[in-house]
Amino acid sequence: QVQLVESGGGLLQTGGSLRLSCAVSGRTFSRFTMGWFRQAPGKEREIVAGLSWSGSSTYYADSVKDRFTISRDNAKNTVYLQMNSLKPGDTAVYYCAADQMSYPFQRISRVTSEYAYWGQGTQVTVSS
Repeated sequence: QVQLVESGGGLLQTGGSLRLSCAVSGRTFSRFTMGWFRQAPGKEREIVAGLSWSGSSTYYADSVKDRFTISRDNAKNTVYLQMNSLKPGDTAVYYCAADQMSYPFQRISRVTSEYAYWGQGTQVTVSS
């Protein structure tokens, strides 16, 4: 059974930085394409960033390009989301998710239904 546990959320002011972590257990983490999604109140869940199983391909939503960085440490079975220059519009519950079907390709899906495993979410609140 695959389990994902996020940590690192919090409350901070505009312009601040935060690093989210997602620890994955249960199966072959190195074969998972990983994604970070977020969901704000009243809005649909959207992908923020994705990272292929090999680490060679990334995807970023336009709204976070040049501010957020996704990375992974296969030795620790952990994926990270470094968030800089945070804005109130970044306020949301952030979820990490794992896609096991993309392996061995480098594709990064933006569709929530293609991610089989999800964490419980961590709240990020950015005040103005």
